[in-house]
Amino acid sequence: MQFADVKNDIAFRKDFGDENRKETLISFLNAILDFKGKQRIIDVNILNPYQFPKLSRGKITIVDIKASDQQGRSYIVEMQVGDLEGFPKRVLYYASKSYSDQIKRSDFYRKLYPVILVGILDFEFTQNSHYLSRHQVLDVETGEQAIKDMEFTFVELPKFRKSLKDLKTLAEKWIFFIKNAEDLTFIPDTDDAGLISAYEQANMHTWTQKELDAYDYTFMREEDGRARIDRAEAKGMEKEWKRNGKGNGKGNGKRNGKGRAEIICSMSKSGISTEQIAEITKMPLSEVEKILKNSND
Repeated sequence: MQFADVKNDIAFRKDFGDENRKETLISFLNAILDFKGKQRIIDVNILNPYQFPKLSRGKITIVDIKASDQQGRSYIVEMQVGDLEGFPKRVLYYASKSYSDQIKRSDFYRKLYPVILVGILDFEFTQNSHYLSRHQVLDVETGEQAIKDMEFTFVELPKFRKSLKDLKTLAEKWIFFIKNAEDLTFIPDTDDAGLISAYEQANMHTWTQKELDAYDYTFMREEDGRARIDRAEAKGMEKEWKRNGKGNGKGNGKRNGKGRAEIICSMSKSGISTEQIAEITKMPLSEVEKILKNSND
């Protein structure tokens, strides 16, 4: 078997947005949100089911999964690969808009149902070591939850370091699947029908050629985006170097020398190679390497 990278837009939506395999999304939500007893989700209505994307315009827009359950609760499940500026405000906007859109202006507030956003993040978001965190509106002194209709759960994939043999809970097995499926060649032992269904959906040997092409195209689009960012950063560094890095007369050589070192270190931290730095700054490679070495000592 060859499994897809579930973090890819196409694979993510194919796995969790299939109306014919609702058990996948139900199992995932119950496990991640630790729903038990009367809280457990029995059925979901997927509000934006997976459809094969059109590539004719060179763009695939897949941002999240939206669903509601038998109790009326709404769910937003988002896969976020990049740590974008303003992410906390964006999730607040998504959740609050989903909440307010439930009723029209003339409707009663009691018709509003809870909204739960689940963010699967391929970057570290919170400052603690927990890979799974749940955020609610609480009284800061007593911990009382008087406002209950909106909450956020985040799965931070880089913090999850458990191997296959260490998995115990269903939530751990789900997180392992999302993070590591592409590196597996078999379905790990599990008796959960939803998780088994997720692996089956991620098995690329069962995909159509169009789905495979869309999957590859999504990766290409993401790589193009990263390349544009890298190029913009390099150009920005080059402008900064020309403006502040070079000596432009007597009396400021020491100040500009310090500026050069800071800019070179900043370039390096941004992922620009030593060779590229030397090319941008028009400095010998050995001198660039010396500056970087001294900055690490």
